[in-house]
Amino acid sequence: MKNVRIWFRKFGTAKYISHLDLNRCVARAFHKAKLPMWYTEGFNPHAFVTFALPLSLGVEGRRESMDIRLLEDMPKQEIMNRLNEALPKDIRIFDVTEPQMKPGKIAYASYEIRYKTENGDLQLIKAELETLFAKESIPVQKKTKSGMKTINLSSYLNRYEITVEDNQIVLNIVLPAGSTENINPSLIGDAVEAELGYRLYAHIIRSSLYDDAFHVFV
Repeated sequence: MKNVRIWFRKFGTAKYISHLDLNRCVARAFHKAKLPMWYTEGFNPHAFVTFALPLSLGVEGRRESMDIRLLEDMPKQEIMNRLNEALPKDIRIFDVTEPQMKPGKIAYASYEIRYKTENGDLQLIKAELETLFAKESIPVQKKTKSGMKTINLSSYLNRYEITVEDNQIVLNIVLPAGSTENINPSLIGDAVEAELGYRLYAHIIRSSLYDDAFHVFV
C-alpha cells in the first residue's frame, strides 16, 4: 500500500462547488478512472481520500491537494491522465507526489485577491487600503462555532503587498489557516466596506499553504 498526494487546481465554475460536492465529484472520478485504490472496510466501504485544507466556497485554488492510498504502484502521468479525463474541466490534476508533510502542520495560506471597483482612481484606493491596513484596530465580525465574534483584523495584516495591475487592485497576502486559527480573506472586504464605505468586488485565489515556519506545504 502506498500513500500518494495528488495536486490539483480548482478554478472557474468549480470554485462554486462546495467541499461536500467536491468529495462526491472526486469519488465519482476515482471510480471512473479505475485506479487501484484502497477502500475502507465495513458496511459502507469508500475510497480513502483526505484533503489538506478545504477551500471556502467561491475561492479558487492554485495548489490544492488530496491524499489517497494505492494498492500498487502506477506511473504518475497515468494517474494524472486518468483523473483529468474523469474530472470536470475546471478541476485539473497537475502533479502526483509522495506526501512529505502532514496536513495538520498547515498554519498559513497565501492568497492573491484581485479587486474590482466602480469607485474611480485605483492609485487613490491603493493608498487608502495601505492606510487602513496600518491602523492598530480594525474590528470585524468573524463567524465561529459558538456564533459571531469581533476580532481585530489588523493583528493579521503583517505580510502583504498591494499593487495595481490590469485596472484592478491586487492584494497578495498571507493569513492564518488550518486547525488552530483561520482567517477568511473575505473579511478584508468586510473591513473595507465598514471602514472606507465602499464595496470591492473580489476574485480570491489561494496560491499556497505553509507550516508555522513558513515552509511550503509539500
